[in-house]
Amino acid sequence: MTFDELNLNKSLLNALNDLGYTNPTTIQQKVFSVVMSGKDVCGIAQTGTGKTYAYLLPSLRQFQFSKDKLPQLLIIVPTRELVVQVVESVKKLTTYMTLSVVGVYGGVNMKPQVAEIAQGVDVLVATPGRLVDLMTNGVIKTKAIKRLVIDEVDEMLNLGFRAQLKVVLDLLPPKRQNLMFSATLTEDVEVLIDTYFNSPVRIEAAPSGSPLENIAQTAYILPNFYTKVNFLELLFSQNTDMSKVLIFTATKQLADDLFQQLDKKFPNEIGVIHSNKAQNNRFNTVKEFQNGEIRILIATDIIARGLDIAEVSHVINFDIPEVPENYIHRIGRTGRIDKKGIAITFVTEKDKEQQENIESLMNYQIPMKKLPKNIEISDLLTEHEKPQVQMKNIVLKIVKKENVGAAFHEKSEKNKKVNVRRNHDAEMKKKYGKAYRKGVEKS
Repeated sequence: MTFDELNLNKSLLNALNDLGYTNPTTIQQKVFSVVMSGKDVCGIAQTGTGKTYAYLLPSLRQFQFSKDKLPQLLIIVPTRELVVQVVESVKKLTTYMTLSVVGVYGGVNMKPQVAEIAQGVDVLVATPGRLVDLMTNGVIKTKAIKRLVIDEVDEMLNLGFRAQLKVVLDLLPPKRQNLMFSATLTEDVEVLIDTYFNSPVRIEAAPSGSPLENIAQTAYILPNFYTKVNFLELLFSQNTDMSKVLIFTATKQLADDLFQQLDKKFPNEIGVIHSNKAQNNRFNTVKEFQNGEIRILIATDIIARGLDIAEVSHVINFDIPEVPENYIHRIGRTGRIDKKGIAITFVTEKDKEQQENIESLMNYQIPMKKLPKNIEISDLLTEHEKPQVQMKNIVLKIVKKENVGAAFHEKSEKNKKVNVRRNHDAEMKKKYGKAYRKGVEKS
């Protein structure tokens, strides 16, 4: 099937032709007619299957011009980066349409966003936290919203946005179409669907958790951080096809540590992004990676859902993720749409259980490869890798003494005196034989 066979208008077809897209992906083809029918949709699709256009194409096809310039389409996504990329996608598809799109997210000054919304907005793309702020302050008017899209809903719930989503859903007009897209169908997602959706049609582009066919997966057993660094240096030096490499680490600290190590040998070729980096720094680094100015980008899982970068040649899991679904999201950064991709995972002995959980989710065993003979195995351990010394907790037994009174000492004789009231008359009588009275002359 081609896009010409879908019920698209001339404006959207022209935009797709300009972008070089001729054939819809599986999820785009399946979702289009259902959304056009007005039914709620629950789409299960992995990263890289084209689901952004799957909800944008039918939603924009049904857009109706309004003088009010109030948002008709609301799209909620989990990260700032994803807001920017969805806004860009809307702009690309509406080249031949008169339509305004605004993206709002936290971590930046709200005033410019408020001013942009005041000028009028047809399509609003937002992160949950900032959206709640703008809605409760009365900046965003919701009465014209006809269609709600919640993208990457499983990740949104994982990031703790459940309360914000409920606030938004309660403030929206009850008569609306709901479209939800998720890579995995968790119990929390099911509860959200049952509570707020109206008998949604479930559309699955691929079984949840199944690996993409166009991604070649391999794994290596490596003992520690510095051996992993040595292996990366070897890979980057010997493989010229590693033109655009995305490396995932478990923590922000590990991302920074890895950058410091690799930057020594590959200066000006590496960038690093995580939630502690300033927003402008994150945008600029992603842009440099996208444009090929740097060939290696180090990132954490929280950024994994917000990256839509074309032609990533390799994804490297420097650390194996604890949440099995995150492995799917990570490797989905390569092999996007109809491209081929390579995913390499570093596994330590303590990661075996996590590896098994990932393989169980995918119903696929990741091929293990032997390390090259010329790799340098390091004995140096990071503080985190060093065995933790467990101090024995010694409990002191307190001996209870018996027949022990209060703490005191005998007073000296001079201190044993007790203050008593003196009888002056008696003392005088004893001394002089008679009572002594002041003012009475002695005879």
